[in-house]
Amino acid sequence: MSLRGSRSVAVALITFATFIDIVAYSVAVPVLPDLSHRLGASPTTIGLLFASFGVTLLTVSIPMGAISDRMGRKAPLVGGMLALAAATLLFAYSEGLPWLFAARLVQGAADAVTWVVGFALIADRYGPDERGRMSGIVMSGTSAAVMIGPTIGGWLYEAGGIRAPFLTVAGLAALGAAGFLWLDIPSPRAETEPVPIGVVLRSPPVAVCTLAVIAASATMSMLEPVLPLFLAATLGIGPARIGLLFGSGALASFILHPIYGRLTDRWGGRRLMMIGLLLVACALPLLSVTWSYPWTMAFFVLNTMAMALVITPSLTYMAEAVSISGAGSFGVGYGLYNMAWGAGLLGGPALSGFLYERMGFAPLTLMWAPMLVVVTWLLARVQFTVRLKPDATEDRVRLKPDTTEDRVRLKPGLR
Repeated sequence: MSLRGSRSVAVALITFATFIDIVAYSVAVPVLPDLSHRLGASPTTIGLLFASFGVTLLTVSIPMGAISDRMGRKAPLVGGMLALAAATLLFAYSEGLPWLFAARLVQGAADAVTWVVGFALIADRYGPDERGRMSGIVMSGTSAAVMIGPTIGGWLYEAGGIRAPFLTVAGLAALGAAGFLWLDIPSPRAETEPVPIGVVLRSPPVAVCTLAVIAASATMSMLEPVLPLFLAATLGIGPARIGLLFGSGALASFILHPIYGRLTDRWGGRRLMMIGLLLVACALPLLSVTWSYPWTMAFFVLNTMAMALVITPSLTYMAEAVSISGAGSFGVGYGLYNMAWGAGLLGGPALSGFLYERMGFAPLTLMWAPMLVVVTWLLARVQFTVRLKPDATEDRVRLKPDTTEDRVRLKPGLR
């Protein structure tokens, strides 16, 4: 196989694209408030500016996934990278708030395209026994971007001014677009035909996976606004050590995502998701009884390790669930996944801030944990309905909830 058609090169480019996407987001976070103030924005306007990212993220994910199922992965991936380059250039040269809002909206759309179509391409090119390993590699690159993105942005800002970080990211995004344009990407239609969006959305495994993704995203993001407040009030921990705390979690994720990916290929995504959710439910309340900074870091890393055991397997499980409802609609499945992740990121911090103000941190974590147990129970109970080929003698094969294998091997008589 030529280098252009190599699956490994495709994964490397997807990892590079998601890395640049996270770096672009990280670069914008510390710079946008300062830039907005210079343009006369109020705190409310700045808040709306940040929130506008989620608007296009949520609205573009499923439609773009469906489009990529029908027209192929290459054009959306190239377009997503070019959109990210355009958004960062707008940030660099914006001279008014409308342009900043336009840049933020385009950035959210580019994020949706990159993640949705990128993981759909992995599902196209790799079978169920390999997707976990590939997803773990991509997520490890993402964790690296979380760790070094702000540092890169700050260094470039000091070295070259406010435009330098954005111009650098724009150049890297353009390089990613050139890479996808060069890559030989087979059309998903070559192997399977897409099914209507509604078929995928009505699939019970897809629905439960979506619920689990919302729970994981909301749980991860709910700590961001309230944990620093709690630690400052109880232990006097300042911003520098809070940053080190979250950095340690990103480092743990960077190491563990590839490991969990391999375990997913061996044991199945649903099984590991259930273990991860139960571990998070047990570890989350420990943060409320911490008595020192070292123990806080240990409990936080434990939570991060458990959360990674949900995230990486969930990426594989979504492809598995979509295959059951009709292979060929991986774009729709990952569009729904991305939409669910965005919903959790929006709802988690808002809900945790509201509850923290009224009940405190310990009751909040104790109330949150049973929700994760309920989601685990739903994952355990979901029934798999497998759609066979038209010449099959049976229309469907229904597995019982206690089935020990996530994958279905059909007997010769069913062919």
